[in-house]
Amino acid sequence: MRRALVAPAFRGKDLRDKFLPVIERNSRELIDAFRDAPEADLVGQYATRFPINVIVDMLGLDRADHDRFHVWYTSMIDFLGNLSQDPDVAAAGLRTRDELAAYMIPIIQDRRAHPGDDLLSVLCTAEIDGTRMSDEDIKVFVSLLLAAGGETTDKAIAGLFRNLLAHPEQLAAVREDRTLIPAAFAETLRFTPPVHMIFRQPREDVEVSGGTIPAGATVTCLIGAANRDGSRYADPDTFNVFREDLTTGSAFSAAADHLAFALGRHFCVGALLAKTEVEVGVNDLLDAFPAMTFADGEVPAETGVFTRGPGSLRVRFAGRAWARAGEHCQGLQDGCSRSPPGQRKAACPVQWSSRRAISASP
Repeated sequence: MRRALVAPAFRGKDLRDKFLPVIERNSRELIDAFRDAPEADLVGQYATRFPINVIVDMLGLDRADHDRFHVWYTSMIDFLGNLSQDPDVAAAGLRTRDELAAYMIPIIQDRRAHPGDDLLSVLCTAEIDGTRMSDEDIKVFVSLLLAAGGETTDKAIAGLFRNLLAHPEQLAAVREDRTLIPAAFAETLRFTPPVHMIFRQPREDVEVSGGTIPAGATVTCLIGAANRDGSRYADPDTFNVFREDLTTGSAFSAAADHLAFALGRHFCVGALLAKTEVEVGVNDLLDAFPAMTFADGEVPAETGVFTRGPGSLRVRFAGRAWARAGEHCQGLQDGCSRSPPGQRKAACPVQWSSRRAISASP
């Protein structure tokens, strides 16, 4: 039921017409905060904030609360990954649960009475088979959106740049030909998937490799290992955006030939939203920073068990592609959306002809 309610917002016309501008605005605003800096942490200053800000805006919540939601998001992720059962992390997670409930419940009740054109209003007013979600259901689902929709995209963007920066020749190719961004994202999902393991329970006995998994047993499915299967992928331990055994055209659908988005009825409902966020984010970062390298010269390690990614990604910049958003940038071509109408630009290092239109359609 919940998937059916939110699915239209995460694909096709709603995503393209209503929420793509939200995604683009949030990406630009975050980049503006470090556009003039000599270096930045792409995780702390961009990747962890970008998807959360987008979700807050899609829900129609106060944009002034972006920082508050980032704190809550961080606390949720720490709580979910608290395998050592640190009491301070557990206590912080429980406080977040209570604070988010105190924040969301009055808004949910108001949105039921005064719905708007936002995702929260859809959740508050929609019925499936004559049933509406309760206030508690909606609050819990908002928490799920923040955790599931935030951490996966957060780690995907960080992982993609980590992989490209570790392979400068592939970074140069993607910078020159932006149609390679989906391939770079798909290969990142295969090579360093944000989610490394999921749990499933078979409804009936299943024969696997000469053994039997009994019905109802809990199975830990290792996505990271499956995506490095040497019988499926050539040279599986090598990151290669040009590989021919990974189909980019179906990489963000239920027909994907990697397992990062799961399969079947459990296929990630936000796959196309993640694809759109990644395409916008990668394009914007490459445009804003014509040169980018690891700040300390070393590839940062991944951390995590269930989900994995670099905890920090400090990069050094050289050169600038344009001024802050809203100011007159110096570009090459007429008709650039970042230039004042009717003014010709000169001497922008960005080759705009290499950028492709972002499509939110399947």
